Amino acid sequence: MLIRKAFQYQLKTMPEIEQMLFEQAAFCRFVWNKALELNLRRLKDGLPLLWFAELCFWLKLWKSSEELGFLKAGDSQALQQRLKDLDRAFKDGFDKQQPNTRIPIWRKKGKDESFRIPQRFKFEGNRVYIPKIGWVGFRNSRKLEGKPKNLTVSYRAGKWYISVQCEIEISEPQHPSRSIVGIDLGVKRFATLSNGVVYEPLNSFKKHQQKLKREQQNLARKVKFSANWQKQKARIARLHSKIADCRKDHLHKITTKISNNHAMIIIEDLQVRNMSKSAKGTQDSPGSNVRQKSGLNRSILDQAWSETRRQLEYKQQWKGGDVLAINPARTSQTCSCCGHIDPASRVSQALFSCTNCGKELNADDNAALNILAAGHAVLACGEPPLGSSMKQEPVQSRKSIAAYL
Repeated sequence: MLIRKAFQYQLKTMPEIEQMLFEQAAFCRFVWNKALELNLRRLKDGLPLLWFAELCFWLKLWKSSEELGFLKAGDSQALQQRLKDLDRAFKDGFDKQQPNTRIPIWRKKGKDESFRIPQRFKFEGNRVYIPKIGWVGFRNSRKLEGKPKNLTVSYRAGKWYISVQCEIEISEPQHPSRSIVGIDLGVKRFATLSNGVVYEPLNSFKKHQQKLKREQQNLARKVKFSANWQKQKARIARLHSKIADCRKDHLHKITTKISNNHAMIIIEDLQVRNMSKSAKGTQDSPGSNVRQKSGLNRSILDQAWSETRRQLEYKQQWKGGDVLAINPARTSQTCSCCGHIDPASRVSQALFSCTNCGKELNADDNAALNILAAGHAVLACGEPPLGSSMKQEPVQSRKSIAAYL
C-alpha cells in the first residue's frame, strides 16, 4: 500500500537567503497572474482557455522576450508547477461537483509567498539544497521517511518553512482494535464519544480574541505602509499563526488518540459551510439575531470540524480502519433509549429528556449513541438513519459490521 506523508521543517535563513526566496516566490506569483490575465481575456473574448501545455509554450516566449526576460532568473520547474496549479484551479472552477466553484483569483504580495519544486532538491544532514538558492540549513525536528517527491517552500508569520511530500510503501494495514464508536462534534463539548469519553474544546481563537482585537486596533491607528505599520502587521500575523498552531496541535492529539483506539469511527456528515453562514441577510430582508449567530459561527469555525474529519479519515486509512459519515438529521431529537423523535425532548443545550419514556441524559451523549446506532444500521443493511427522508445507498464497499464485533 502506497501512502503519502508530508514532513515540515523550519528553515534557518539569513537576510541574503530570504531575499532569494522572496524573489523565487515573486517570479511564481508573476507567472500565475500573467497567465490568469491571459485566460480571463480569452474568456471575455469567447475564446477557449489555454491549458498547461499551451501555457508552458507562452512561458517560454515570455522568457525569450526583452520585456519579461527577468523570468530566466526563476527556477523553470517552479514556474511550470505554478502554471499546473492554475490549470487545476480552472478545471475545479468549472467542475459542478466542487462545493465552492469559482474562477481563480489574483495572487498578492505578502499573501502568497511560496513555490514548489518537483525535482533537483536534496538533503544532506541538517541541510537542504534548493535550486537557484543553494544549501540552506533547517531544524531537523523529525526523521524523513520514504521517497521525497516534491518540496514546497513557504513563508508564514516571519519564518520560512519547507514541506516535503514523501511516498511510503507499507504492507496492508490491519487495525489493532476491533471497536466501533460514534462521535458527536459540538461547541460546548468538542467531541463526545458513544462510549462516554468526552474531549473538551480548546477554543484557541476565543482565548486570543481580545488580544487580537487590541493588536488590530493598534494597526488601525498607524500610518498605512509605514515602518511601524509593517511591524504591527507582522505582530498580528504571528498571533494568527499561534492560534492556528494551537488548534492544529489540539486536533492532532485528539484524532490520533481516537484513531488508535477504534477501528470504525462514525461521524455526522456536517455541512459546516452552511452551518456557519451569516444571518445578516440583505438590505431588503435583514436577518434576525445577527450578533448571536455571528458568535455561534465563530465558535463553530474555532472547532475546525472539517479538519477533524479530514484527519480522522487519513489516519484511519493508514491504520487499516474506516470512517463512516451518516446523515445528521434528527440525531439530537431522537431518544437513544426508545427511538421516539420529538424536538421538544431537547430541553436545553445540555439536557435531553424524552417526552415518551422519560429518559434523561446529556444531549451530546444521547446524540453520540444515536450516531452509533445510525452507523450500525448503515453498515448492516444500508438503511437511512433515524427515519430520515434522505435516501442513502447501501454501503457495499465497506467492511461488514461483524468485523467490528
